[in-house]
Amino acid sequence: MTHHEVLRPNDRPSVGYWIPLSFQHVFAMFGATILVPILTGLDPATALFTAGTGTLIYIVCTGAKVPAFLGSSFAFIPPLIAISAGYGLPYALGGAIVAGLFYCLVGLIIRFAGTGWLDKVLPPVVIGSVIVVIGLNLAPVAMNMAMNDGDGNYSLVFLSIAAVTLGVTVAANILLKGFFSTIPILIGLVSGYLFALIMGFFFPAYAIIDFQIVKDAPWVGHPTFQAPSFSLVPILTFVIVSLATICEHLGDTLVTSKVVGQDFYKNPGLHRTLTGDGLATAWAALWGGPPNTTYGENIGVMAITRVYSVWVIGGAAVIAVLLSFFNKFGVLIQTIPTPVLGGISMLLFGIIASSGLRTIVESGVDYKDKRNLTISSVIFVIGIGGGRLAFNITQDLRFELAGVALATVVGIILNLVFPRKQGNN
Repeated sequence: MTHHEVLRPNDRPSVGYWIPLSFQHVFAMFGATILVPILTGLDPATALFTAGTGTLIYIVCTGAKVPAFLGSSFAFIPPLIAISAGYGLPYALGGAIVAGLFYCLVGLIIRFAGTGWLDKVLPPVVIGSVIVVIGLNLAPVAMNMAMNDGDGNYSLVFLSIAAVTLGVTVAANILLKGFFSTIPILIGLVSGYLFALIMGFFFPAYAIIDFQIVKDAPWVGHPTFQAPSFSLVPILTFVIVSLATICEHLGDTLVTSKVVGQDFYKNPGLHRTLTGDGLATAWAALWGGPPNTTYGENIGVMAITRVYSVWVIGGAAVIAVLLSFFNKFGVLIQTIPTPVLGGISMLLFGIIASSGLRTIVESGVDYKDKRNLTISSVIFVIGIGGGRLAFNITQDLRFELAGVALATVVGIILNLVFPRKQGNN
């Protein structure tokens, strides 16, 4: 495999390449996928199980045409916490199941209404700006992981670990040839991990990798499964939040399309990608896992490595399922220091934002036109500045549209309202 060789979605690599390429995706999604259950009181092993099986469901629904890894969704953290506190965890899971089925309903509507309207609603100026916002929205997360210790204090040690990780990853991506050019994330992770380990060995005060949890963990176990319950307010809460995550899905599918160079809105079709995402979310909640979403981290990995193989993503999904039963190995991955993940994320999240810029440039969006300039400007400030629209529907039910979702909605409205000059994007 040469440096410039691209693996298309239906290409299957040989086993020797396949396993490390899949592991790279596992490392990219791991931190975020187990963080959501940790924050919401669910079992991280269950989240790994439902992320892996959910990804396989998505691959089946999309006819194995779209390389996308599905992991725990951050957008559903607020309703998971709120409904669990007010009604109990089973009702939060029930709400998430209905939200997933709501995706399928929207997919069905799109199946019959077609996607012609999408070109009018989401022209390149809106799409590109939203993709930039998706990437830059994650920028503070990456920098926080890279610079701050567990208590939120600035740490030069953390920053040095993140810098080494980022430096090695960038060097591996640009300088290495052949197979090694396709696993820069893996190389960066291992290098950052070893650097943190050596640093802790020579300076015990900076030892941030603790192997005690690995020793304590059993070799084999099984995820904790929970049964859902259903009630109207939790269901409505999750369905309202899913309006925002459907917008997020549109954005992620677009980014993936741009990165791979194929229009997934048209083939296999947005109705299939939405249905796959929805079924994966409903399936996850059915077992007691957090709702799923397509992962930006893994899109970033594909953009860097130019390996778009669905087989590789499927391999990562199978590894995630196996890890949910092999506790020791799962816990070993949990020992990867935060600044190592921060260093990797600085590149991954930046790549997403750059994909948005690429969309704008390649589509020939004219910023001499005040209309385009205005639309992008408003999307950027609302999306990156943390704009929020929130109000109470009932005492227990709160509607909230924030960040990327709100920026997308406002961008769509501005694009539809502003008169368009002939021949402009």
